[in-house]
Amino acid sequence: MNAPSIPVLTSRSLEGLRRTLRGQALTHGDEGFEDARMVWNAMVDRRPALIVRCSDTDDVASAIRFGRDAGLELGVRCGGHSVVGQAIPHGGLVIDLTPMNAVRIDPDARLAYVQGGALLGDLDRASIAHGLATTAGNVSHTGVGGLTLGGGMGWLARQFGMACDNVVAFQVVTADGEILTASDEENADLAWGLRGGGGNFGVVTEFTFRLHPVTGRALTVDFFYDEEAGPAVLRAFRELVAEAPRQATPTAWAGTSAEWPFLAPELHNTRMVNAGFVWVGDPEQGRSLIPAYRAIAAPIAEAIDEVSYLELQSSADEPMRHGMRRYWKGHYLRGLPDAAIDAFVGRGGATASADGWQPDGSFQAYGGAIGEVGVEDTAFSHRDALLEFVSVASWEDPDEDRARIAGERRFGAAMEPFSSGVYVNGLADEGATGVRHAYRPETLARLTALKDRYDPENVFHLNHNIAPSGARAQTDGARSDQTLT
Repeated sequence: MNAPSIPVLTSRSLEGLRRTLRGQALTHGDEGFEDARMVWNAMVDRRPALIVRCSDTDDVASAIRFGRDAGLELGVRCGGHSVVGQAIPHGGLVIDLTPMNAVRIDPDARLAYVQGGALLGDLDRASIAHGLATTAGNVSHTGVGGLTLGGGMGWLARQFGMACDNVVAFQVVTADGEILTASDEENADLAWGLRGGGGNFGVVTEFTFRLHPVTGRALTVDFFYDEEAGPAVLRAFRELVAEAPRQATPTAWAGTSAEWPFLAPELHNTRMVNAGFVWVGDPEQGRSLIPAYRAIAAPIAEAIDEVSYLELQSSADEPMRHGMRRYWKGHYLRGLPDAAIDAFVGRGGATASADGWQPDGSFQAYGGAIGEVGVEDTAFSHRDALLEFVSVASWEDPDEDRARIAGERRFGAAMEPFSSGVYVNGLADEGATGVRHAYRPETLARLTALKDRYDPENVFHLNHNIAPSGARAQTDGARSDQTLT
């Protein structure tokens, strides 16, 4: 299907908007427009009619009002890591928060005031300078806003809860341009929904996070085993997850190795499995767990590193860099039965492409402080998850799109029988079905009522959409030009 035409905005209307802004309003041909429309996934190549690079909350309100008056779809950009590029509506208006990236730390109150366009690295660098941190994701160029509004898993979550659990207050611009504060004391219903309900209720222009004292040190431990040992390794891993202290986040992986420096050359491009953990705290305490992992089976390689917390937080930046074509699948699991282990090690069955490529998959443990928050206390619905399964593919050649996406879908389908739900931030193009899997039915009903109150016309639908009651749910952007192959 052809993409819809791009609306023509009159010079008079644009000049009127620009007079209200401290930031910029960019259209085709303006300097900076091409860079501003690009997002993390190189598969996404859309041309909005207008990009408003906001300098403050008033700019956001002006952009919302202008877009609604002009009949433009609204997308909201921070880090741009949505795999389907939800921030960029073809022919629509992008509310670009990236200029709003300031982070202010109050070390005495242990609070961080974070603008809506900040990246995780901005928050990490500002807070760790005071010996403080809060839960953030595993890639430093991810946007704080998108991560937090969907829940926010990270290496500190088992100690301090999800990112959304650590938000004290939100500053929000609603669909009618009103600026609100949402907290447990003010607009508490909205604060509840913003803790896991995604970008359905408004544009968050500032988060106030609770911070925690940290050592600034971390330990990463990885043991690699022959693929044939995979089932036995994962069964032992299952037991280690159940007894892990909360400073440790157990991880496992099944995939094909690259030319990693800790591997002997003959092990490059080899099918193998991995088990290990990330420890945030005193590395020497973390080392006490190593013998149990080393005893799982005879490893063919190992990688044990002491790193700073900032190094840990940016260690996945290069493999998850911008400019690659991307697709992913994910599930939550409450347990890890033997059949799920077999599906995980099998990686979705037959190879997905002529070059022998097959998707990799990983597990990251939940539990600890995540499960100590009541399931009704926030919109995030999967407090009882034992593990999160994720499979992410990256490639450069557009001719590989169909094979790579098909392989990821096959792996996701192989793990689905063991799924207890999905992480809303891990959804791709599943549409309304994915949203139903991301929330408990009771939570989804409550979120729908919240949508009826704060966005009854579904202005903010370029997201994993919670439609108002009586409306048809939008499917990851509402139009066929905003889905992937």
